[in-house]
Amino acid sequence: MTKSARSRRERPGPSGFLVVDKPPGMTSHDVVDAARRALGTRRIGHLGTLDPLATGVLPLAVRDATKLVPYVATDPKVYRGSIELGVATDTYDAEGQVLSRHEGALPGEAAVRAALAAFVGEILQVPPMYSSVKHAGEPLHRIARRGGHVEREPRKVRIQSIEVQGYRPPLVDVEVVCSAGTYVRSLAEDLGRELGCGAHLANLRRDRSGPFLAARAVTLAALDEASARGAADALLLPPTEVLGLPVVSLAPAQARRVSHGGDVPSPPGVGPPPAPGTRVCAVDGDGALVALMEVRPDRRLYPLRVLASVAPQG
Repeated sequence: MTKSARSRRERPGPSGFLVVDKPPGMTSHDVVDAARRALGTRRIGHLGTLDPLATGVLPLAVRDATKLVPYVATDPKVYRGSIELGVATDTYDAEGQVLSRHEGALPGEAAVRAALAAFVGEILQVPPMYSSVKHAGEPLHRIARRGGHVEREPRKVRIQSIEVQGYRPPLVDVEVVCSAGTYVRSLAEDLGRELGCGAHLANLRRDRSGPFLAARAVTLAALDEASARGAADALLLPPTEVLGLPVVSLAPAQARRVSHGGDVPSPPGVGPPPAPGTRVCAVDGDGALVALMEVRPDRRLYPLRVLASVAPQG
């Protein structure tokens, strides 16, 4: 498809973030494709993947909001799921091939709680072979599906809390609050190894990813229905809400200057001027985000990212 053909298919619209309630069985890329069809734009990317088995919060950046992804906080992550004790799999979850089955009694609840408590804090975690982590430029899951295996370097992650919400042997129901980059599948595998019985992740749902909450998530069915009514763009969260930064209103001449990469004076206000390094959302007269800006040592605001699609004309 030529560039001109792609541009004809692009539906004009606002930039923002969409929180999708991902259903089971779909990849994160499948969800992106569905959102592209519903919103009429190719310019959509996700902020952190979910495994096909997992459900829940999958944030998407739409149109020029894709430029803001590096500036969006994605911690903390909140997951709810069940770990099945006694069965280990090659993918560390219920979709994998069974590697071992435990014979004999499973550990008691006190032992399970104690083992999980040992994972709270800053830990080193080895990512699964079946993951999107790359080795020599190739995702590990592709190597694994060819029967390959590579040594993976442990990664530092932080688990803020693990709450045992129920123990129904062989299932342990947990809520995990953790940093970005944490694999709950690896946590399940490590728990099974620690207890000596093996384990895997039976199911998982993400309730939160940084500022994106399950309460704001929409199903793909609801997205399609809104698209049919021409109302899909109304489901987008404004970038200013997601970034959670102070908002500065620009005069029309300032907005034009910023939209072309120019700097402007820090706005006057009550109290001391903002310190260098302070970031703000600069909006036009309609409240649309023109740019994410930063205060420099000369106390002027310089654009870090300009959202061309909302820049004023003329």
